[in-house]
Amino acid sequence: MHHAALREQLNRILPGARLEETSLPAVPELRLLLLNEDYPQGALTPEEIRQLMDNPLYWTFCWASGQALAQFLLQRTAWVSGKRVLDFGCGSGVVAVAAALAGAAEVIACDIDPLALRATAYNAWLNDVELCITRDYHAVAGAVDLIIVADVLYDKENFPWLQRFVERAGRVLIADSRVKDFDYPPYRQIARRQSCTLPDLDESPEFRDVRIYLAGDSPA
Repeated sequence: MHHAALREQLNRILPGARLEETSLPAVPELRLLLLNEDYPQGALTPEEIRQLMDNPLYWTFCWASGQALAQFLLQRTAWVSGKRVLDFGCGSGVVAVAAALAGAAEVIACDIDPLALRATAYNAWLNDVELCITRDYHAVAGAVDLIIVADVLYDKENFPWLQRFVERAGRVLIADSRVKDFDYPPYRQIARRQSCTLPDLDESPEFRDVRIYLAGDSPA
């Protein structure tokens, strides 16, 4: 599989940027196609900043919460082994790929960004796993055992999804480093990990502090 189309779209938004296959520090067995580590070489121009604001390139990064949740699933495969899993707002596909590597029976990767879905498909190929790719959460038919969500609570408008998730699946795992006073029953914190975003954005320590929340029962 080639990533020429992704590279072309990236260069339309950020001329001079590159995509590189990168192994994750916390999950070295998992590789992703990400923005080159040494970008940018200088300050972004006003036009580049405007382009980025109009076309957020979430899929070119592995966000701290995504890396932490991927590591969590690969260390605790009982959460996904043999299960039907849906990754909401999949971005680069890091958590979806991890769920597949951990033995999920089926993994559905969902994102409204068509470029994110294309990047997720490439990253699935790169890690030799199969994913079902969809842009429409509501079009997914049938029961879902587990919904996994990383780094989507940065926008308050996404909070109503928390209730939709528990209505759809028996278990929901949320990983987040942005919301510090997360009080949304039936979700409860079950883990806390230090992580980082790749390429490293030199984020403040608070955004490297990832909490993992669960709605539903832990697997036996």
